[in-house]
Amino acid sequence: MSQQSQAVAFSELHQKYNPVVLYNIWDAGSALAVAQAGAKAIATGSWSCAAAQGYQDGEAMPFSSLLHTVQRIASVISLPLTVDFETGYGAARRDNLSALLQAGVVGINVEDQQLGLSALNGVREQCEILNSLRQEAESQGIALFINARTDVFLQQPDATQNPALMAEVKKRLTAYQNAGASGFFVPGLSDVGLIAELCDVSALPVNIMASSLTPPLAELTAAGISRLSYGPYPYVGLMETLKQQARALY
Repeated sequence: MSQQSQAVAFSELHQKYNPVVLYNIWDAGSALAVAQAGAKAIATGSWSCAAAQGYQDGEAMPFSSLLHTVQRIASVISLPLTVDFETGYGAARRDNLSALLQAGVVGINVEDQQLGLSALNGVREQCEILNSLRQEAESQGIALFINARTDVFLQQPDATQNPALMAEVKKRLTAYQNAGASGFFVPGLSDVGLIAELCDVSALPVNIMASSLTPPLAELTAAGISRLSYGPYPYVGLMETLKQQARALY
């Protein structure tokens, strides 16, 4: 299957009330294991990729290391591959995207936080970023799935404030769609009623990140999500098991 065919196939996996489930991986070995388990697509997690190489999250991992990891993953799987691009790994984000596309990537996550700060990019600034990335993908003839992530809910850890944040989230949803986003990712949102409200108004597929606070997949599916991802939790769980096994041994 060509890269463009994989891009189209990946986009078609995003179906309201029938979400694609992405169990996030961090290297070629974990990608192969998840693929062999029956996954329909493979997704990296930035936290996991960084931690697996001894780095902190937040683009502390050099882009060259991420690119090498992605190239290795792409070499062992034949499934659509989407990569957590964080904020783009510096001012050369368009060149960085070009390198990922050449590696075979058909999807990315792009977040709107200001790296290392407790603040978000302005809507206009983030839209310019999304539009630039869309232009780069189009220049290479790839229908890239740009999953536009907003950190509005992550910036406010008090979940009781989430209803008051919905207006800002909806504003960003519309703006990001117009700027070329393919999907809308809202980590930190776990209230099924608010999730359903967002899915009802969104023309884009909505992505929720599973956590100990989110309802079961069946409830999220009924709420209308199109994508469920697991972020760092697969890596964290596996590393905890490894530590427990090592602790028992020693």
